[in-house]
Amino acid sequence: MSGTTASPGTDAPSAPPPSARRDLFLISLLLLFLELACIRWFPAHVLFLTFFTNTVLLACFLGMSLGCLAVGHKRDYLRWTPVLLLVGLLAGLSMEGLRALLEPVIDVGGQASPQMVFFGTEGYSSDVAGFAIPIEAIAAFFFVLITLVMVGPGQVLGRSLAALPNRVEAYTVNILGSVAGIVLFAACSWFQLSPVWWFVPLAAGLLYFLRGVGSWVPTAAALALPLVVFFPSEGRSWFTPHASYWSPYYHVVYTAKDRFIGVNLIGHQQMTSRDEPWPAYALPHLLNRDTGGKLFKDVLIIGAGSGNDVSRALQWGGPDVRIDAVEIDPVINRLGRRDHPDRPFDDPRVTVHLDDGRNFLRATEKKYDLVIFALVDSLVLHSSYSNIRLESYLFTKEALQDVERVLKPDGLFAMYNFFRQGWIVARLHNAVAEAFGAEPVVMTFEALPVVEPEAYYGGFTFLMAGGRAEAIRAAFADKDRRYWLPKAVTYSLATPDGFANRPPSGREDDFLPFYPARVAQPARPLPLATDDWPFLYLREPMVPWLSVSGMALLGGLSLALLFVFAPRPTTGTAGGWGFDGRMFFLGAGFMLIETKAVVHMALLFGSTWMVNTVVFFAILVMILAANLFVLRLKPGTVAWAYVGLAVVLVLNAVVPLSAFLGQSRPVQVVGSCLLVFAPILFAGVIFAVSFSRTAEPDRAFGYNIAGAMVGGLAENVSMLVGFRYLALVALGFYLLSACFPVRSAPAAEPAH
Repeated sequence: MSGTTASPGTDAPSAPPPSARRDLFLISLLLLFLELACIRWFPAHVLFLTFFTNTVLLACFLGMSLGCLAVGHKRDYLRWTPVLLLVGLLAGLSMEGLRALLEPVIDVGGQASPQMVFFGTEGYSSDVAGFAIPIEAIAAFFFVLITLVMVGPGQVLGRSLAALPNRVEAYTVNILGSVAGIVLFAACSWFQLSPVWWFVPLAAGLLYFLRGVGSWVPTAAALALPLVVFFPSEGRSWFTPHASYWSPYYHVVYTAKDRFIGVNLIGHQQMTSRDEPWPAYALPHLLNRDTGGKLFKDVLIIGAGSGNDVSRALQWGGPDVRIDAVEIDPVINRLGRRDHPDRPFDDPRVTVHLDDGRNFLRATEKKYDLVIFALVDSLVLHSSYSNIRLESYLFTKEALQDVERVLKPDGLFAMYNFFRQGWIVARLHNAVAEAFGAEPVVMTFEALPVVEPEAYYGGFTFLMAGGRAEAIRAAFADKDRRYWLPKAVTYSLATPDGFANRPPSGREDDFLPFYPARVAQPARPLPLATDDWPFLYLREPMVPWLSVSGMALLGGLSLALLFVFAPRPTTGTAGGWGFDGRMFFLGAGFMLIETKAVVHMALLFGSTWMVNTVVFFAILVMILAANLFVLRLKPGTVAWAYVGLAVVLVLNAVVPLSAFLGQSRPVQVVGSCLLVFAPILFAGVIFAVSFSRTAEPDRAFGYNIAGAMVGGLAENVSMLVGFRYLALVALGFYLLSACFPVRSAPAAEPAH
């Protein structure tokens, strides 16, 4: 899927066996499908690995690379693949089973004073003197295990590539198999199939390539794969109060008794009735009413989830209210439709949009009285290729300008969440102030007079802006004035006006006070999150220590595994440890091009899984186009392709993708695709021509995938420089590749 799974070619004297093309197609499909299955399954069962899915991706790349480098080994590593995969699945299930023991001792980047915040982790390993397990250690364990799983299929791939004498043809077959793997896994996501149905085709594919193996152990292990995932995925709903679902984004575990939704082992949301005494969802409506505002008629709720905010908007909006409820996850929305006690999604006044919130904001021309960002925290990465999260593009300066555009002059924008750190609140405060031209009203629950940037705060924080926010601010002109809400009642239309210097009954213990808080700024100014640097939860542009230590650990483990699996040098041959710099740096550069394409297409067209799938599909199609170009025209040099690649990469660094926002859809689609995908076409031509002349296609392919892994690690630089300038880092890798000659075979040496 990285675009590095390829192998073009020279002619060889012998014809390939009849099954060579079929086997190459099937192993390419199997590898891509296995990679995607691992990326989905392991983070869903290994606590907090959901924030580091690129670890799984890099393990897959390394395993494929080692397998290709081990093509000449006498040992067939595929026979160990089912056993290792079975061990990996059992290890993941064991981690899930030990969750209660592990939660208090896992340290995820020092969340007591974090450089980057990961929701759901801040309460763990808070005792600096106590025993702590770094998340890097857990990630490293599964990194090695998944790498070893992929070595066997990688070895089969390398041998299948070498079996076809025309390497351009081999490249085409390989890419077609990868396309089929993407389509097959996309179908599993579309139909929301559980992992049982992922591992059935995987087991069948492994059994096909294991035919003829004498030992019964690999066969038994392959057959056991679907059974091992059966009970955790399906049996949970039979034997426990929990129901298990697999949305395109999460492993969703739902407890019907409490109406509680957890995703990837982290608590996410709970359905609460409008009749329960919980003021958070009602506060914007109460403040609007008690400052003389009209009922909100047109309402937009982004992050509608299972329906709590929708229910309150219906309660307070009157018979003429019209609500657009935007939710990205279809399973969470379906649970809310079915089980929310107020049945908000059944109301004809509500229109549900299963879409990315930023994409909806950008596309709509409607004006709203109330826009709510309702507990928008996805707890999952946008893709395994980057460090941004599903919600990252909602909190950028440009996104908040979109909110200001769709809000009526006398409307109200409200966002609220458990933002955890005072500096996150300060960053959002500054971004909202810049977008709306006025400071937002900030309130906390429990109430604080000042939000300190260096303090951890576990309560709700509200930020409100727009015309109605100014009226709310004016209601607190008296510095001793409070908005008092009684603790023991539900917040219905009958709730009395709560603005006063003291509670109506004189008993403060019976009331919740709300009043604006001052947001203190850090000593060092905080940069705003932007569409190019969408890292709300990263304190400042930097590569955090967690990423640095993780890269060092994975790099060391990769070198150790390379020492084990790489062929030893033989006197008088070009094999062994000979470094193929051309293919290595081509892989590194392509990985960054692919990452940039995935991230920027998400900005323009949404962060949904379907957009990601289409982008990956388009990338493979561009590689095929480059391959067909080489097949037909047989270019003798790639100098022109390097020049073209340099030009389009510089254009990608100079022209921001936000330039296409607001354009007509045809201009947006054509312009952005030309800008983003042109580098892939030139890079594909360079790769195809270079690989067609290599002496050892299996080893060159292995170095190419190893380079892709280095490119994956280099993606962390985006946290320092932003995504636009990743194009220049990629250009650097490609210029390095041009410095290395192709490791071509001597004229008398037969091709592999």
